[in-house]
Amino acid sequence: MSTGSNGRLFKRAAIVTGSSSGVGRSIALALAEEGADVALLGRRMKFLRMVARECSEFGSKAVCYRVDLLRDTELRGLKAQVIRDFGGVDILVHSAGVIALSSFAAASLRDFDWQYRCNVRAPFALTQLFLSSLIRRRGQVIFINSTAGLVAGSGVSQYAATKHALKAVADSLREEVNASGVRVLSVHLGRTATPMQARVHELEGKNYHPSYLIQPEQVAEAVVGALVAGPEAEITDIRIRPMLKPRMPLQKK
Repeated sequence: MSTGSNGRLFKRAAIVTGSSSGVGRSIALALAEEGADVALLGRRMKFLRMVARECSEFGSKAVCYRVDLLRDTELRGLKAQVIRDFGGVDILVHSAGVIALSSFAAASLRDFDWQYRCNVRAPFALTQLFLSSLIRRRGQVIFINSTAGLVAGSGVSQYAATKHALKAVADSLREEVNASGVRVLSVHLGRTATPMQARVHELEGKNYHPSYLIQPEQVAEAVVGALVAGPEAEITDIRIRPMLKPRMPLQKK
């Protein structure tokens, strides 16, 4: 793979939400390895700075922004900072997300509002903020979604509803901005080895075996592949699931 100044995304400016860990971190590093400059968004500056140092090893510019995506005032102030630091935006990756597990009967409306605000409203608002720059630079928007955004299972009615809504946001946006040269991708992930998935396993009372799940680096590779596709093609949806299915026994190593 070419890296740094020889990368396929050299000097493109990318925003990555949820970039302090998990999928967001891996995507940020993959973009930096391909030469992109990255705006790292998250709430934990300590971890964002660690990711920024790793990105800088590829020669890429990396700036950390401590932001709570649920706070409108913080989002509004973000636009001026990013434009000042990067001049514009070529790539916007929505990787931040939350989940609450519950039966339909017991699910709280407070949890529903929390998931909606993070999983749907925040990506919508952030895309609106930078849409003019993305259109001007014929950019790309990546929504990291879930297979729950395609098929809803039991115990995740609220989460699945927000992920179905996120797909609708992506699909509608694509129809509006394709004529301006902007590409929009939804990536629907099955269980992926992230801190959030570790917590999900804990809530489900299941043993957590990250090596049997999708790896964040594999997601990042798929995203980069879509980003560098020639202008003749647009990849609109990617679905990734673990090779090991629930009915298949774990293989001993």
